[in-house]
Amino acid sequence: MAQGFDDARAFWDQRFSAPEYIFGTEPNVFLTGQAGLFKSGQRALDIACGEGRNSVWLARQGCDVLGIDISPLALKKAQRLAENQNVRAQFRLADVREWEWSTAAFDAVVCIFIQFAAPAERKRLFEGFRATLKPGGVLVLQGYTPRQVEYKTGGPPDAAHMYTREMLEQAFAELQILHLREHEDTLAEGTKHVGRSALIDLVARKPD
Repeated sequence: MAQGFDDARAFWDQRFSAPEYIFGTEPNVFLTGQAGLFKSGQRALDIACGEGRNSVWLARQGCDVLGIDISPLALKKAQRLAENQNVRAQFRLADVREWEWSTAAFDAVVCIFIQFAAPAERKRLFEGFRATLKPGGVLVLQGYTPRQVEYKTGGPPDAAHMYTREMLEQAFAELQILHLREHEDTLAEGTKHVGRSALIDLVARKPD
């Protein structure tokens, strides 16, 4: 059963209550590898932004960034990180599972390790990602494949929450898939994403 807003907020607040940045302050490596996709003045939406590491990096690329997350504690840390790095980013408290997706509102949607959604919730999320992109906008996503449950180096212990190539190909068939790769790599992102990991990367563009 999916967690309600209060339960989910309490769960993530407990995780983010640590004084350190549990996923680190450096941006996700796959995201930084897509730097050429981001241009000054673009509107970028960072889904489940957590402590803000990717939102801050997007702001440093010149993007007008909105980061959303269910944890008030995470958002406070995100705002502090932005201030410490002298960039501006907007952060908003929200349960992305209930988010009202504005149509054609963003030039980029960034989804890094959004593995909390149960299969029944995922369809609405993916529809939202597609709908909120402007024509020509890009989706940048990295997640785990089902094999990740064997590694236990990040993500929930439930293969049903993970992504497969076939799943993403079907979900984003309306987009132009520029990059889609399943692979394994060693992550070093704070204290929560550490070690050998089963990953899947996607870059897709909404047709003009």
